[in-house]
Amino acid sequence: MTFADKILSFNQSLNLNNDILPPGIKAMNPFGEPAVKRLTEQFYRKYFSDNLDRCIVIGINPGRFGGGVTGIPFTDPHKLSGKCGIAVEKLSAPELSSDFMYAMIDAYGGPDKFYTKFFVTAVCPLGFVIKKNDKETNYNYYDSRELQAAVNPFILETLKKQLEFGIRRDVCFCLGTGKNFDYLSKLNDTHHFFQTIAPIDHPRFIMQYRRKKINEYIDKYLQAFSTVCP
Repeated sequence: MTFADKILSFNQSLNLNNDILPPGIKAMNPFGEPAVKRLTEQFYRKYFSDNLDRCIVIGINPGRFGGGVTGIPFTDPHKLSGKCGIAVEKLSAPELSSDFMYAMIDAYGGPDKFYTKFFVTAVCPLGFVIKKNDKETNYNYYDSRELQAAVNPFILETLKKQLEFGIRRDVCFCLGTGKNFDYLSKLNDTHHFFQTIAPIDHPRFIMQYRRKKINEYIDKYLQAFSTVCP
């Protein structure tokens, strides 16, 4: 099996029962949608049809307008179409984290080069929404102790499976220097998945609070990545 075969099989196996989640919180699982299956097939077969080892880049969990729509972490429909050349029938609103990631990927050398070196995923590969005032908003796995406790087994199981794709164990790049890094570090202290976990500021944080310094943060990403994947 190629790296792509393993990813696609993993995505189709994902299942998280909403009954185990705290009241008002629902899991997002886009992988049962025919359109998402088509997009992920094209994307992963384009960039991952090989057996190369890759560094892992781990975010928090998919959001509603990026991975929650396309099934590809930090990749909204606009970037999938415009940057990766994969046609998307319906273009939803651009997603901030995806804007940053693809600006960084362009600076690295483009998707062809980047995805040869890196596999992007999330601590929790399925996202969450919470309903407030009749409106659904994104929710992170660490936003409540109850949710984190409920999904701990799922996170551990899915991370172990992803490590079998062909993931390097010398370093893991963690997107997020706060709660995501703390959680992943504790998990690694117990299970020793990686020699080192290197935290990098999360794209969402950069785009919301440091947008004027976006080029400085792109340089930080490139510097961090160049230490292991020049």
